[in-house]
Amino acid sequence: HKGKYKLFRAKILEAELQSIFAKRIQTGKTKTRESIDNSLKKFLKTQANNMRDYADACFRYIRATGLVSVSQTGKSLSIIPERIGEVKYILKNIEREPVFINDLNQYKNYLGNSELPRLLTDDTKKLKHIIHKEFPSVNLTGITAISELKDLLAKLVSERKQGLISRQVTELKECGKYDEIQATFEQIKQKELYDAPLMLEWNTWRAMTMLDGGNILANLSFDDMGNPMTTASGNTSDIICDYGNFMLSVEVTMSSGQRQYEMEGEPVMRHLGQLKTSSGKPCYCLFIAPNINKACIAHFYVLHKVNVELYGGKSVIVPLPLNIFQKMLEASHNSSHTPIPAQVLNIFKKSEEIANNCASEIIWYEKITQFALRWLD
Repeated sequence: HKGKYKLFRAKILEAELQSIFAKRIQTGKTKTRESIDNSLKKFLKTQANNMRDYADACFRYIRATGLVSVSQTGKSLSIIPERIGEVKYILKNIEREPVFINDLNQYKNYLGNSELPRLLTDDTKKLKHIIHKEFPSVNLTGITAISELKDLLAKLVSERKQGLISRQVTELKECGKYDEIQATFEQIKQKELYDAPLMLEWNTWRAMTMLDGGNILANLSFDDMGNPMTTASGNTSDIICDYGNFMLSVEVTMSSGQRQYEMEGEPVMRHLGQLKTSSGKPCYCLFIAPNINKACIAHFYVLHKVNVELYGGKSVIVPLPLNIFQKMLEASHNSSHTPIPAQVLNIFKKSEEIANNCASEIIWYEKITQFALRWLD
């Protein structure tokens, strides 16, 4: 096919949906549950969105098993080498034919039975073999209960994961990943990665860690091998930076346009307010996106000036487009010294000063982005 991929994909998807839902379309049953629009166009769009959500959930469930990893650049799935034995056991011992299709009660009982399906880790002998293979220095003498063995394996895997993440942090603070971090940001901007929101969150955590000077906590989930698995939950900041005498909430998003303001406007200041309450320290927020929507700029400018008690007073939130943040990283990498927390804090103090002495959000945004470019001067 010659032409744009998106148009090609849309054409194929519409043809598939027309085939799958042919009976409903022929009988005119095209009304969707949450809309009064019963047009064919609206029906096909809704079904396409549903299928995308099903596929997304399927991928997340597969990843949650801990058996599969995702190649962000290759857009492929692969079995984690350490889990090949468990996957082979599943394929050999678990029937793939659907059961209880016409009996809802039996289906629910089966689905809710925590002892089914039996996995390799439910066999004491095989479980000991896994522990011996992955953690050969561990002494299993005297441990016979399978529950104890499972708890031990979970503890060992968790400790290994934390060790892998700690080694990542050490390497990041030594600036050993600078080129890789910048390359990943470029891939995100070009939409070359499978899960751009997750990768933006993870890569920004790596970038903030590389800047050093504080304890940088990523609220995203990591898999057993220390790789990013899911983004932070919706009730907390994406990244929290503790610089001792002040805290920084970092929020990132791939959303753009009006949707950016609708999705991020209130949650960002709510998370910042929660951080103020829990830490008891002065707190600020850095908001990063490939592009910053004008409505967000106006909203964050106003929050510099308005005292909202629910969110802990005035909210100092500095929005920066990703390319400006990348230049800040570049300046840090090329600097003769490691940035100190006071230089980070100075960005937000300067933002307050500019907001209090300018006539519009446009002037404030232009000045604070220019200041960010020379934050180490």
